[in-house]
Amino acid sequence: MVRLTKGDVAPNFELESDEYKHYALADFKHQNVVLYFYPKAGSSVCTREAKDFQDNLERFAKEGYTVIGVSPDDVKVLQEFREHNDLGFVLLSDPEYTVHRLYGAAKEHFKDGEKTYETIRSTFVLDGEDRIVFAGYDVDVNGQVDELLEQIEKIK
Repeated sequence: MVRLTKGDVAPNFELESDEYKHYALADFKHQNVVLYFYPKAGSSVCTREAKDFQDNLERFAKEGYTVIGVSPDDVKVLQEFREHNDLGFVLLSDPEYTVHRLYGAAKEHFKDGEKTYETIRSTFVLDGEDRIVFAGYDVDVNGQVDELLEQIEKIK
């Protein structure tokens, strides 16, 4: 399984957003990005995590960072999640776990002889040159945003 670390080049990708727009990492070239992977829009923990990012969007923007969330949910579910929680950042749909696997944010399982995946809650901080400056796997949502902002502060 892939495990990205500080200094690695972030894999490029293209996914559909909750607004039916296609976004590639290349669309954020020369921008700092916080890219986070979460398992299920609408679940209590994922909702708390998304709201924490939302409540701190200004702090991220002040530091020059764009927040992007990625989950295996379909676009319609992501739309409802955004609207219900009044989220102001991009949500991307990765139902095939393609980008999850590129970033090492998916565990592989076999169920009834079929390969399935499960999200590993993960967060990556990328600089404007698509270099990873922080990679966190099996992230605890409690205090996650404060920890990320501390990491960002150290980068300066």
